[in-house]
Amino acid sequence: MTEQRSHQFERGTDGPKVIVVGVDGSDSSLRAAAYAGGLARRQHALLAVVYVQPVLGAGAALGAPVAETTDEIAEDLVAQIRDATEHTKGIFDVRWEFHTFRGDPYSGLVRAADELKADAVVVGASEQAGHRIVGSVAVRLVKAGRWPVTVVP
Repeated sequence: MTEQRSHQFERGTDGPKVIVVGVDGSDSSLRAAAYAGGLARRQHALLAVVYVQPVLGAGAALGAPVAETTDEIAEDLVAQIRDATEHTKGIFDVRWEFHTFRGDPYSGLVRAADELKADAVVVGASEQAGHRIVGSVAVRLVKAGRWPVTVVP
């Protein structure tokens, strides 16, 4: 005879605990961040905002200051997030962290989601025409099938 335990409902334990959102400064990524922020607030989850800095490539070989430019983008994104957080203080409180990873956007977001133990990933829809043919970061994340992925237009 096996012992049957009655299942007790656990208040506040359902839903994601960590939501990763990829940002790159584009309009769609900022809309994704706003959407993910709302999810995090309602679920009392940690919002992990991730910016993936491109790997130094051909531009660096030609003397272009790629690293400095991507650092400036990261600093600007943090400033925008802090400003938005300050404006909504007391109205909407969201726990958030900002992370930067290096690499291509897909690999960087995968690494971020794995390292941060993400329960969900939110990204903006690609604004580049070529991605309709080759496949966007969002499509690749969905195909990976490792987390629920929300694509925000």
